[in-house]
Amino acid sequence: MRTPLFRGLMRLLIVPVAATAAVLVAGPPGAHAATDLSRVAEALRDDPVYVDPAASDQLSSADAEALADKIKDADKPVFIAVLPADQPTRNLLLNLRTETGVTGLYGVHVGDRFDAAADSSVMSRQAVDNLVSSVQTAGDPKAQLNDFVDSALRNVNGTAPASWSDGGGGNGVDAGTLIAVGAVLAAGGAGAYTLVRRKRQRREAEQRAALDKLRVVVDEDITAFGEELDRLDFHPGEAGADDAMRADYESALDAYEKAKRLMDSARKPEDVKAVTQALADGRFSLTQLAARREHQPLPERRPPCFFDPRHGPAVADETWTPPGGTAREVPVCAADRTRLSEGRDPVIREVDTEYGRRPYWDAGPAYGPWAGGYFGGGILPGLLIGTLLGSMMATPAYAADYGGGDGFGGGGYEGGDVSGADFDSGDFGGGFGGGDFGGGGGFDGGGF
Repeated sequence: MRTPLFRGLMRLLIVPVAATAAVLVAGPPGAHAATDLSRVAEALRDDPVYVDPAASDQLSSADAEALADKIKDADKPVFIAVLPADQPTRNLLLNLRTETGVTGLYGVHVGDRFDAAADSSVMSRQAVDNLVSSVQTAGDPKAQLNDFVDSALRNVNGTAPASWSDGGGGNGVDAGTLIAVGAVLAAGGAGAYTLVRRKRQRREAEQRAALDKLRVVVDEDITAFGEELDRLDFHPGEAGADDAMRADYESALDAYEKAKRLMDSARKPEDVKAVTQALADGRFSLTQLAARREHQPLPERRPPCFFDPRHGPAVADETWTPPGGTAREVPVCAADRTRLSEGRDPVIREVDTEYGRRPYWDAGPAYGPWAGGYFGGGILPGLLIGTLLGSMMATPAYAADYGGGDGFGGGGYEGGDVSGADFDSGDFGGGFGGGDFGGGGGFDGGGF
């Protein structure tokens, strides 16, 4: 376990000595003015928790350090600021996010009120609102902030910003410590940089390995769809073909080309989701084309067959119980529906693992984006209950590494990335008087 001294030393590798010493010497002002958000932002870039001196009665230094350690140990981009009651709140979250310039989840406690906002790549607006609402009735600020952070760490996407450098915890660092460690800063700076770089490189290597596994499976899917197109006995100029049929055919061809293009440009596991979405779109277009040619009613849009998306869109939902699991309703193709009705096993998509061929839902977390592209719209968690993949997708680490939920957005920035002012301001305002402070706490008007 890292000691307080180690945390203090590591933070000093990032924070300029002169600037830190100036803050320590200055002390609290005699008369409080509105907190300068640039100062708050500077502190948050070095440590996840900031407590204004004028609000120190709301959260002690020891409690703030414990809260910061919890966030850093979880390696998540969660930022907490505790400000005095007279802090202006109009556009507070938006301005703080702009000043800090790091993609993440921001919670701010002002007086006896609390609210939060996040980049959509880190957490959805609805999820933030729900988290804020859940802690509104908490007792003192310490309990409220800890409850919020505990819940947030289970749901937030991304990793901690590199500037924290596994150090921080600057609350309580005195001038004597600054002098004592000054001699090691030059040598230690290179070590801190190396730690950050190694962490990033390790994560990138893990993502490349996961993408390599996915590439094999997705290439099989693309090839299967291409063969399906080759076997199709349709020509746009054939007798009886109309514009709607030709449009379906063109859509299927476009989806095939789009899937190949997206897979060629994929750099992270979550990029695969768009590829399988395109393949699902293409197969649905072929289903519509078949219905038009046979003069049948157009089918409703359904997800692919759960057992193997290459089977095409499902025709019904059937009850299925995996070995050792619980029964659930899954979308099935016509052939697998017949097999189940006859008491036979469905034809299940298996992939290579270190333990041999396994169903995709028991092959590891990398297959989450692959399945998510096929089974979007919120149905995937129910389908995967009790499976290895389903269990992994329920963990906070999964979303950070494999793009859970809607995947990463926000212009391509992940949680913890430095984006500066390049973010969607709508994530931090709107709906409460043009960007007033208040996402889930029920605030309105021109502020609180």
